[in-house]
Amino acid sequence: MRGGGGGQSAVCAAEIGGLSGVELARGLNRLGVGPGVSARPLPGRAGNQEVRGLGPHPGSVRANTCCELPASQKLEQLNQYPDFNNYLIFVLTKLKSEDEPTRSLSGLILKNNVKAHFQNFPNGVTDFIKSECLNNIGDSSPLIRATVGILITTIASKGELQNWPDLLPKLCSLLDSEDYNTCEGAFGALQKICEDSAEILDSDVLDRPLNIMIPKFLQFFKHSSPKIRSHAVACVNQFIISRTQALMLHIDSFIENLFALAGDEEPEVRKNVCRALVMLLEVRMDRLLPHMHNIVEYMLQRTQDQDENVALEACEFWLTLAEQPICKDVLMRHLPKLIPVLVNGMKYSDIDIILLKGDVEEDETIPDSEQDIRPRFHRSRTVAQQHDEDGIEEEDDDDDEIDDDDTISDWNLRKCSAAALDVLANVYRDELLPHILPLLKELLFHHEWVVKESGILVLGAIAEGCMQGMIPYLPELIPHLIQCLSDKKALVRSITCWTLSRYAHWVVSQPPDTYLKPLMTELLKRILDSNKRVQEAACSAFATLEEEACTELVPYLAYILDTLVFAFSKYQHKNLLILYDAIGTLADSVGHHLNKPEYIQMLMPPLIQKWNMLKDEDKDLFPLLECLSSVATALQSGFLPYCEPVYQRCVNLVQKTLAQAMLNNAQPDQYEAPDKDFMIVALDLLSGLAEGLGGNIEQLVARSNILTLMYQCMQDKMPEVRQSSFALLGDLTKACFQHVKPCIADFMPILGTNLNPEFISVCNNATWAIGEISIQMGIEMQPYIPMVLHQLVEIINRPNTPKTLLENTAITIGRLGYVCPQEVAPMLQQFIRPWCTSLRNIRDNEEKDSAFRGICTMISVNPSGVIQDFIFFCDAVASWINPKDDLRDMFCKILHGFKNQVGDENWRRFSDQFPLPLKERLAAFYGV
Repeated sequence: MRGGGGGQSAVCAAEIGGLSGVELARGLNRLGVGPGVSARPLPGRAGNQEVRGLGPHPGSVRANTCCELPASQKLEQLNQYPDFNNYLIFVLTKLKSEDEPTRSLSGLILKNNVKAHFQNFPNGVTDFIKSECLNNIGDSSPLIRATVGILITTIASKGELQNWPDLLPKLCSLLDSEDYNTCEGAFGALQKICEDSAEILDSDVLDRPLNIMIPKFLQFFKHSSPKIRSHAVACVNQFIISRTQALMLHIDSFIENLFALAGDEEPEVRKNVCRALVMLLEVRMDRLLPHMHNIVEYMLQRTQDQDENVALEACEFWLTLAEQPICKDVLMRHLPKLIPVLVNGMKYSDIDIILLKGDVEEDETIPDSEQDIRPRFHRSRTVAQQHDEDGIEEEDDDDDEIDDDDTISDWNLRKCSAAALDVLANVYRDELLPHILPLLKELLFHHEWVVKESGILVLGAIAEGCMQGMIPYLPELIPHLIQCLSDKKALVRSITCWTLSRYAHWVVSQPPDTYLKPLMTELLKRILDSNKRVQEAACSAFATLEEEACTELVPYLAYILDTLVFAFSKYQHKNLLILYDAIGTLADSVGHHLNKPEYIQMLMPPLIQKWNMLKDEDKDLFPLLECLSSVATALQSGFLPYCEPVYQRCVNLVQKTLAQAMLNNAQPDQYEAPDKDFMIVALDLLSGLAEGLGGNIEQLVARSNILTLMYQCMQDKMPEVRQSSFALLGDLTKACFQHVKPCIADFMPILGTNLNPEFISVCNNATWAIGEISIQMGIEMQPYIPMVLHQLVEIINRPNTPKTLLENTAITIGRLGYVCPQEVAPMLQQFIRPWCTSLRNIRDNEEKDSAFRGICTMISVNPSGVIQDFIFFCDAVASWINPKDDLRDMFCKILHGFKNQVGDENWRRFSDQFPLPLKERLAAFYGV
């Protein structure tokens, strides 16, 4: 019965290469994929060692790699037999003589086969598997029921919901079975289908089955079995966020049923009720509002639930509510109760402390295990303008999220409580302090370290929202925290690093000797702590301090470098990666002050030693290359002795990656796709070299094929590769245009097609590069204007365009107008207003200078283009603190020309509309 076999073929012990069903089960055991050793993470979710709806799979141990390979190869061989899948379903559903873990495993191997090869299953096999699943959904074993459920949802999500029309009706009718196992098994399967196929269930493809299913689920909210009640709520919950019509029709009945379950004795039910209320906050606030007082009271109780999973789900409520405009009014009266509950949730639990090895104080000599090291993602270079109020304007980089206990599951009650307090501090600002300060007094000076530690976390969590109100207390608190940096408990020292970093801005605003110097001294000691968690926290906090203090750190550079360089010899793998970041941030913060022979002598040898040790395919290159990029930019000519090998290796990394990508494109089965991050980081370091070395890079560029490689990178499918190659193009244009110029005819059309604001950062860097090229090309830019101008004008007029992109677009339009006024000026009226508003806030610099020269030149070519928006031009001119003399003359000429043309009376009426500071500034600087 090769290939087609219906029911009989699996039940009779026909043999697969001499293997009967019983032998297959035994063989699975021996293969090392039996209950003792799981060949794959067990259930239907990647890497999750649990079968959904059950505890851990009995006896599942981490895969034993030495048996793993032969096992997977054997399974692949067995997959060549058409009947193999019939055997697997037979072992799962019929072979009661075998133990459950082995039967379940057989089902999970079948699930993986369905995922990989379902379209190749013969029809008879498919039909047999489907009917066996439905016949055994009520197996007496919870493990087997759950496995059958996973198998059903996997088949359903392979597009088979359409081809299995009796599945949903059958499962729904089984819900009414008198037999508990059948009802629970069917509900378990339905819950998984609702999770995996929510979208198609709510579409016309299946004739909208939810119209029947949702009212059916609601009937089971009052079922006598807690497991069934939990399934019922979980099924309906899948359809809240998408505002599914079938649920919205029954929304009042749903909410009423939820309230009836509020006091359920089953934690899983309470958890699902909390989850439902959190989602309803986002989508049907209107329906919750009348009951809001009671809901808040209920969530206060649940946030203190004995079951941490329930408490965590309830705690999410405060996070979600804080994002709603009504939060302030709704919660105000509950703050006296809520704040203590959140603060209490911020203490480490006993389990947390065990998982964090909180009793291990010194672990610096213990090597890191590789799975502790999270994958790092490189953020490609984005070119941004400098602003008057700060340094480089970057998108918000949430580095200071609530302290990061990566060894505990990523999200727990402590973190959620701290995050909720953080967002509420941002809602209520200083009005929160009367509820917090009395608690803080008690916590911060408590004799139990766990309590004291939670107080320090509270202080850090409110830093952003309550900063103004906290200022009077900081002269007392900051010295206390600096003392806590030498607490005998490592977990207290590490959280103190984080909290102090949240107040770094204030510390830096005070005279340096008062707090900055003592803080820096103690943080540097903590960077050399004997505990790895403290080293990590101190390094991160120090990087934040560097960003805030910038050149304030220059007097202490020798001392800082001494510590950071010493850490190189001390740190294990994971913290080394964070150390690179601290060094890179230092270079960004102090810039050319780092370019002193004695500093270079301290810093470069250890960096170059690491650089030589790492292989081209080692991902530790990413943070090291990022660090070197910052260092090269800061050291400028000081980096010259090191530049050649660094430059060469970067070019090689780009070349290797491109070659590997071409092989993969041509023969994907034979060649793996490369990790393009290597190429992106290398391009960014080349940018850093070009920016730091300027014209000195010319020889290196001349001797390499970097421009040919860039031409390929600019056309890469991956946006981040294009983003970094355009940044490098701009930097090389500034550093050695003679090598870029011959390629301009090839590059410009590519730049034009990348002016697509769908990819913000790519578009930003392409725009900036066009501006740099135009300054170098001068009048020769003429033929390329039509390739780019219309897109740039469209971008500058687009609503909700990010500030950085607007500024770069305005500068590039100005520069194009400067070199080719005749071509650009006719469009002046279409961009002058957004152009002026985009550039009024950026610092005086070369880029702003060339852009304003461009706008003045265009106004002289097409004065009528500015008439309607002249007030915006006046405002932009007034934003200059110190324009060069000839630029000031250009401004004068235009302002006086306009005034003379309209006459004194009209000018007076016109200038009366100006805000007073603008009026005074124009009168003082330009005499109008």
